[in-house]
Amino acid sequence: MIYNDIRRKTKKIKIGRIAIGDNTPIAIQSMTNTDTHDKLATLAQIRALEAAGCDIVRITVPDLEAADTIPFLKENGVLIPIVADIHFDYKVALRCAEVGVDKIRINPGNIGSDDRVREVVRACRGAGIPIRIGVNSGSLEKEILARHGAPTPEALCESAMYHVSLLEKYDFDDIVISIKASDPYNMIKANRLLASECPYPLHLGVTEAGSKEMGSIKSAVGIGALLCDGIGDTVRVSLTDDPSEEIGAAKSIFNAVGLEGQCGMNIVSCPTCGRTKIDLISLVSQFEKRAKEEGLTDKPIKVAIMGCVVNGPGEAREADIGIAGGRGEAVLIKKGEIVAKIPEGDVVERLIEEIKKIKI
Repeated sequence: MIYNDIRRKTKKIKIGRIAIGDNTPIAIQSMTNTDTHDKLATLAQIRALEAAGCDIVRITVPDLEAADTIPFLKENGVLIPIVADIHFDYKVALRCAEVGVDKIRINPGNIGSDDRVREVVRACRGAGIPIRIGVNSGSLEKEILARHGAPTPEALCESAMYHVSLLEKYDFDDIVISIKASDPYNMIKANRLLASECPYPLHLGVTEAGSKEMGSIKSAVGIGALLCDGIGDTVRVSLTDDPSEEIGAAKSIFNAVGLEGQCGMNIVSCPTCGRTKIDLISLVSQFEKRAKEEGLTDKPIKVAIMGCVVNGPGEAREADIGIAGGRGEAVLIKKGEIVAKIPEGDVVERLIEEIKKIKI
């Protein structure tokens, strides 16, 4: 379980209606893949992300015209914070600040001279807008890449701290940092290095992670390892898929690491063996389907569905509710106490019934 006393202590950053860092809940992010100029399509996708449980949404803003989509989104009921993703053109950053974006994502080193960085800082400070510095393994500065020979974790961290220094030079510290790499090992090591060198909140993600299945696995390794270290204040699971799929994947990672207070139902079930005398594989599948149909999967409880009396009672004892299978039946265990025997055919519906009674 991840408890607040092992979370890395950071500066708190306000992004629109929410805050990240300083033991606030870890925010789930995604990014639209619509053409930002298409205001209606972008609005529809953000509404779908909101419905899926997205906390922060990022949109690409390639030019001044695209920046005008931001007030349109807010005027049409978008409540979650909007992050403008900007590259190279500092005037686009200034425009986004002017029209009320909630956060700006830039690399200060690629928007031009010190005067331009100063202008962006001034605009963001005046509007109370934080800046997210984004460093990827594919976009390192030539000098840093030459010095390290490859996009190593050390190179990624050095690049991030270089960009931080450009903002701090103008007394700006409303900063969020993300270091992303396409392989989890480098991403993990780079973020561990960065966490030891600065007080700013970190946005976690494995970039270009791949399709839904492979991308989810890579992200679970990278994001999950850091969350278990107490590192990370906001996350994005990058998938080559519908952006809404990223939200479910992030929630699954939260669940897997036991992110206290933020994960939904945690189902513990055994892999089955020769001792199993009930059809556990089918029971677990049926239970997951029924729990989703009944809207119970967001309930932050632990459910143990175990196949035999060897490990079953112990696992179920540690759960809020569970069963341990026998021959053609199972015992129902609530808070460590055996309360009933249930015929195998009634197990799923009885669990659903009992879970509905649990008050959170």
